[in-house]
Amino acid sequence: MTDPPESETVAVVVVTYNRAALLTRMLAGLAALDRTPDAVIVVDNASTDHTATVLDTAGIDQRALKLQVIRPLENLGGAGGFHLGVQAAYDQGFDRIWLLDDDVVPAPDCLSVLLAVDDELADCLMVVREDTRGRLVEKAALRFDLRNPLRIKPKTAMVETTYGTRAAMPALVELANIPFEGFLVRRRVVEAIGLPDPSFFIFYDDVDFALRARRAGFHIYAVRDAVLVRQLDFDQQHDLAGWKGYYMYRNLFTVHLRYGENPLVRAKPWLITAGVVAMSPVRGGRAEARNVRRALKDARAGAR
Repeated sequence: MTDPPESETVAVVVVTYNRAALLTRMLAGLAALDRTPDAVIVVDNASTDHTATVLDTAGIDQRALKLQVIRPLENLGGAGGFHLGVQAAYDQGFDRIWLLDDDVVPAPDCLSVLLAVDDELADCLMVVREDTRGRLVEKAALRFDLRNPLRIKPKTAMVETTYGTRAAMPALVELANIPFEGFLVRRRVVEAIGLPDPSFFIFYDDVDFALRARRAGFHIYAVRDAVLVRQLDFDQQHDLAGWKGYYMYRNLFTVHLRYGENPLVRAKPWLITAGVVAMSPVRGGRAEARNVRRALKDARAGAR
């Protein structure tokens, strides 16, 4: 058993869009960490609220953050933002990259706990999230089934539903995939598999990255004692007839087409599309039917 090298550097990458109040709390949480990051790279996805003012103030009042701000000319989505931020961290030579959303606050010892994990297990680490009332809300998958064609939703087990409480968890839990919300990844993983895929825009870019990492032989572990607090409740219900619905379908299909373990699983996007279109008169209507048909067409092109 070996300890992580003391000299490893850590860059935090945060993607934000029009959530200045949440970002303020998040940056304060980073400033309060007992292990100061070596850089905080914020990708401001063309925000139109007062995010710029928050970041300018943080640069003055929280010098210890070593803040860098990247401002693309348009909203690149979470996927494009993390692609840009991870690329910047990688190009600057940081040993580890910690990916965070703008609506979370780490416990003061969160980064220290992650960095204390045995070096041999520490290539891909995930915090364990809770809500503002202290309840376990970690939805990272323990199993992600791309083998059984009868499973419409491939996530078949997650930390929250398997353990119920943080106290019931072992110190480390191996994961099948992760969200980009507290994920700490080593430089050598990026060297091996590349950057997050910006083409996802939103949803499933983190799943895609985790699947690539695992296929390259890396293990991913949730660290029970690394606490990250979500400031907002999870909203897993999206309007499948709206613009988010298109990305939900397209990116789900892309993952199946890229990583499905047999022809039947890779055929699931056509089956789901047929089912959604057939049910559209009683749910979702024409808009959802259009979304799912366009999603299938675009997923086929993107998965090639």
